[in-house]
Amino acid sequence: MAIHTLAVLVENSPGVLARVASLFSRRGYNIDSLAVGPTENPKVSRMTIVLNLEGHALDQVSAQLFKLVNVIGISEMKDVDSLKREILLVKVANKAATKEIAKKHNVSIADETDSTISIEAVGSSTAIEALLTELKPHGIRELVQSGLVAIERGANTLADRTLSTMGTANESESNSSTADYQN
Repeated sequence: MAIHTLAVLVENSPGVLARVASLFSRRGYNIDSLAVGPTENPKVSRMTIVLNLEGHALDQVSAQLFKLVNVIGISEMKDVDSLKREILLVKVANKAATKEIAKKHNVSIADETDSTISIEAVGSSTAIEALLTELKPHGIRELVQSGLVAIERGANTLADRTLSTMGTANESESNSSTADYQN
């Protein structure tokens, strides 16, 4: 199995996330990470989906995703061609050790009480994992970690490539009256 990161542009409408998630569920595939948020266009949202699949299964999933009415564009985000980051907030009991580890990993202290310290980190999945490994022996009290987000390096954008291969955004808007059902 191999880890794959998909960037998916979708219409910003109710039910899209549920339809995308159910597509994976119906096929028995697990989503390792899912991050969804707005884009520069308020009518479009971007999903970053991390999957652990073989090549053929990835091709099948991509084809099925693209058949969903609300999906505008899909791109696999390769490591060499993209920037990938996660966000971590973690509360730790051992303040002194955590301060040293935070300094070593160049992460910020977000909050400090008499009994705990909370830090925030932004970095690659590998960097976040290394930080957590170091913090674990010092009493992690609570943590929250975002899903992976990714963006292409350079001037190219997923929206530009999608619009150049699919037509204009106005054409996809004309289908918005039928966008609330699933193929």
